[in-house]
Amino acid sequence: MTQPEGTHGQDSITDVGGLRVGHARVEGPGALSGTTVVLGPEGGVVAAVDVRGGGPGTRETDALDPRNVVQRIDAVVLTGGSAYGLDAAAGVMAWLEERHRGVRVGPEPSHVVPVVPAACVFDLGRGGDFTARPDAATGRAAVEAADAGGDHARVETGAVGAGTGAVVGGLRGGVGTASTVLESGVTVGVLVVVNAVGSAVDPATGALYGSYGDGGPPALPEPAVHAAAVRRLAEAHAASAPPPLNTTLAVVATDAVLTRAQAQKVAGTAHDGIARAVRPVHLMNDGDTVFALATGVRDLPDGPGPLALNEILAAGADLVTRAIVRAVLAAPGGLRGPSGDFPSYGELYGTGAGAYSPRADGS
Repeated sequence: MTQPEGTHGQDSITDVGGLRVGHARVEGPGALSGTTVVLGPEGGVVAAVDVRGGGPGTRETDALDPRNVVQRIDAVVLTGGSAYGLDAAAGVMAWLEERHRGVRVGPEPSHVVPVVPAACVFDLGRGGDFTARPDAATGRAAVEAADAGGDHARVETGAVGAGTGAVVGGLRGGVGTASTVLESGVTVGVLVVVNAVGSAVDPATGALYGSYGDGGPPALPEPAVHAAAVRRLAEAHAASAPPPLNTTLAVVATDAVLTRAQAQKVAGTAHDGIARAVRPVHLMNDGDTVFALATGVRDLPDGPGPLALNEILAAGADLVTRAIVRAVLAAPGGLRGPSGDFPSYGELYGTGAGAYSPRADGS
């Protein structure tokens, strides 16, 4: 999948008009965690969720069931800190309440209850301090950063926000993003946080799993480089305690008009993109969760009934795969600390080895 002409140029989730992304990091010694917020436009967005991992940590996801009363939401929170970090959503909720954004429950404009779905990754103690995790203040900082960023702003990737302390299969993980404009003119964008039990790397070649099939086979690393990487990873694994709990999170967004049931289908199909890029996936100690958002400014393309949705379903899964690759490539130098030794893919192979390279702007 290539980036079509006529996009806003960021190749990120913020190419879906009205969506903004903000990151915040937990401060202090021993801290290696943070929060990422995807903020919708005034009036909110249609939203849905699909949870596949065996160990999820979530908040307000039941509200997104199409059978339930909430029709639109204003923000989604992705956070580190395991279940403790879900407190970050309270800071986002307070920020929205101050702006009278949420589900109206009374006669006054201020009588609102913001519904803020959230999901967490496990990164407790990665920086050395088990108690250094996101809270309401972290969530507020992230939503303020999102609001200040403006429309179509560049999204920072790598070890930022909820991906600050992320690891994937013994390598450093993080945040990635991607987008495309479909032939119909509909825009689809994705944001991921990669922190998985499974690996993103083919052990036989050193290529990233997600790079296969994207414009042809990847350029494989030189055998000697791969052999050295395998040795380095073996040493790192020997020095590290196995991460006990992990998760890959994703937000798939579109400017199309979708029902909540259609959005739920988009969220479910997008899990295929995780499975193409991380193996194995959806394990008992993963909490893999995908949110789908629809801003509803462009009609679905003409098609035979529900089949008009297919274009978005396919694009969402493809973009999740691409965003995971970008997250791994954007990871900075290896993470070495009290929780173990987690080299980055670039440190082992170089950012261009075994995958398409990230764009010059880092996305």
